[in-house]
Amino acid sequence: MSETTVAVPGRVRPRRLRRNQVIRDLAAETHIAPSQFIVPHFVLAARKSERPIPSMPGIAELGLDNLLGRVASDLDLGIRSVLLFGHPDHEGHKTPDGLTAWADDGAVQRAVRRLRVEFGDDLVVMTDVCLCAYTDHGHCGIVDDGDVVNDASLVPLVRTALSHAEAGADVVAPSDMMDGRVAAIRDALDEAGHEQVILLAYAVKYASGYYGPFRDAADSAPSFGDRRSYQMDPRNVREAVREAELDEQEGADMLMVKPALAYLDVIRAVRRASNLPLAAYNVSGEYAAVKAAAANGWLDEAQIVRENLMAMRRAGADRIITYHARDAIEGGWL
Repeated sequence: MSETTVAVPGRVRPRRLRRNQVIRDLAAETHIAPSQFIVPHFVLAARKSERPIPSMPGIAELGLDNLLGRVASDLDLGIRSVLLFGHPDHEGHKTPDGLTAWADDGAVQRAVRRLRVEFGDDLVVMTDVCLCAYTDHGHCGIVDDGDVVNDASLVPLVRTALSHAEAGADVVAPSDMMDGRVAAIRDALDEAGHEQVILLAYAVKYASGYYGPFRDAADSAPSFGDRRSYQMDPRNVREAVREAELDEQEGADMLMVKPALAYLDVIRAVRRASNLPLAAYNVSGEYAAVKAAAANGWLDEAQIVRENLMAMRRAGADRIITYHARDAIEGGWL
């Protein structure tokens, strides 16, 4: 053997399973199907409207007719779940208690009814349950003397969840992070005859800088202070497991971790602690960062989106809430 020759063992060659795309697909450990996506929508009470969100290229607030058209085209792609967010049409409709959140003619309630009639059981209709877009102070609960108080906030949150269930929502998803809200909502749903309505808990929601574009879209930035007294500290992961376990004990049917990319370790920890279906929310700031970098030619959008989505699945998420879903499927990025 010459000095330049290197002996390579012939028996074990991992590269055999990477030789071409068909073989790589055969050996792939992680897969994403369109049915695993949940697409968020910002809904308006208007019949026809489309307001682009500058910080989220390709995403717009949609009137009811526009929403139905978008959902129909997504169903053709195999996307079968939506998550609805709304807010009052006029700033004057925001109140300290966020009472328009549970208005029968609110944007979310009207959208749920239209989607239910149009698509029936072909579509899973999920609704975000929170007060931040409906309160004049922008916090997720009731404010008393500058503090967001926990127990008093449960009453409007329950009313909001009930209004969504009565409109026909399949899934209600409380995102406020008040203690005990899962149990309060579950009990109220059952007592009102909505025992079949699924409860998806934002079990682990961090106080994150990745929410900026969403707050622009939903007009939900707090007018004072921040949300660190009720959303989770990014330094903690054991606390995340505790939150998830508490929500499961209180009757949650599904769990969520939000955001996703900076918290893949948290997704893995929650996955190991619970057998409930687990969603990861690929949030607005994560979406906007990829879009901005791609627009400047700094990265390959298709490759980065594929890696990001696969990372969430690999960490243990069963479902992914993402604004990338339509582009990823239409572009064949997965």
